This record gives sequence, C-alpha cells and structure tokens, in this order.
Amino acid sequence: MKTIIMLALVAAAFAAPQAPTEPIPILRQESEISPDGSYSWAYETGNGISADEKGSLKNIGAEEPALEVQGQFAYPSEEGGNIQLTYIANENGFQPQGAHLPTPPPIPEAIQRALAYLATAPPQPESRR
Repeated sequence: MKTIIMLALVAAAFAAPQAPTEPIPILRQESEISPDGSYSWAYETGNGISADEKGSLKNIGAEEPALEVQGQFAYPSEEGGNIQLTYIANENGFQPQGAHLPTPPPIPEAIQRALAYLATAPPQPESRR
C-alpha cells in the first residue's frame, strides 16, 4: 500500500506544471499615492499579464468616507485568447465585468408577468397564527 501511495505522489510531481526556467520581465510598473488618500498603480509583464487600479475616497453620507476603486486586469488564457476583467468596488460591493464571466439565464415571460402583477397588487394584511 505504501508503494502505491509513493508511486502516486511521484507521478503527481512529474505531471505538475514545471516552473519557467527564466524570470519573466516586468515591462512597466507604476505606483502613486496622494496625500488625499487616492492612489493608482499599474504593471505589465513580458508574458502578457497587465493590471491597473485607481482608488479614491468618496463621501457617501456616512461618518467616514468610503473607498471607491476602479481597475482592470488581463492575462493570456490557456486556449490562446485573452482574459480581461474590469471592476468597480465601492459602497455597493465588488462589481466585475468580463466576457468570460457567466451570466444568468433570461427570466421566463410568465415569471416577468407575475412579478409585474405583484408590483402593482395592493398589499395584503399579514395573517397571525
């Protein structure tokens, strides 16, 4: 049994992707932090990976301001295409957009009619049990 486990571990080690032998160059790297709390950074590597982000404080009517961030990143996919994602993160949460992200199926017409009816129906009294 120990031999089988050892052989499985050796096979897994050989099947794992090998690390690149040469370092990947950084083609561009920028970073800026302003006294008002805003910032920006960006980088691009020699293997097609790039990213950038900008953030600033935003008054949302609370005691403390909220951080609003906008950015994007891109990298080559294993299929040879390019994966790109843009995002906004603010008081409404993280909101990514990209062609590779799954989308929900359309709402059936009967459900849309039922939702429209419920939106116009008068409120019903709660029943107590």
